[in-house]
Amino acid sequence: MRVSKIERKTSETNISLSLNLDEACRGVIDSGNAFLDHMLDLFQVHGGFRLDLTCKGDTAIDMHHSMEDIGIVLGQALVECLGDKKGIERYGFYFVPMDEALSRVCIDFSNRIGFVWKVELPGETAGGIEASMFEHFFKTVCENARMNLHVELFYGSDNHHCLESIFKAFARSVAMAVAPSRNVKGVPSSKGVL
Repeated sequence: MRVSKIERKTSETNISLSLNLDEACRGVIDSGNAFLDHMLDLFQVHGGFRLDLTCKGDTAIDMHHSMEDIGIVLGQALVECLGDKKGIERYGFYFVPMDEALSRVCIDFSNRIGFVWKVELPGETAGGIEASMFEHFFKTVCENARMNLHVELFYGSDNHHCLESIFKAFARSVAMAVAPSRNVKGVPSSKGVL
């Protein structure tokens, strides 16, 4: 089974994260913010994963350090779970409508970092979190998972719906990319290594 457990302790956060890509069972999430908990729960439910997370951070300041460090450990967990990436699809992409919002996420577990964020959220905050922090969160996941991650929001008038669409599309894209390959049995690269 593709499982990772990572702990990260700094002067700003104390995080324990466990990710299981092959167990579609709802884990317990406590990020320090109920809205982020909801978004990460969408990631595990719509990806078909199990995510357990506890983060004790300096949330009296804001969510910056907690979201950044959660992004770090989630990216690291994806790398650890996938190992040499033999036998996976590698690429994933998904469109998700959420009421009036529509987004698309495309990823490549290429071992190269490429991040594109074409998202203009309609509001300044979501669940008490500055809207700009969500770009930072996904960029941090991307860098630590060593992946290409392209996120686009085509339209939407409600921040909650827009972000829900993005997190669901990300989950489905990851699920597609980590699924067993239909055609490639070894490493999914003409180089023979990723």
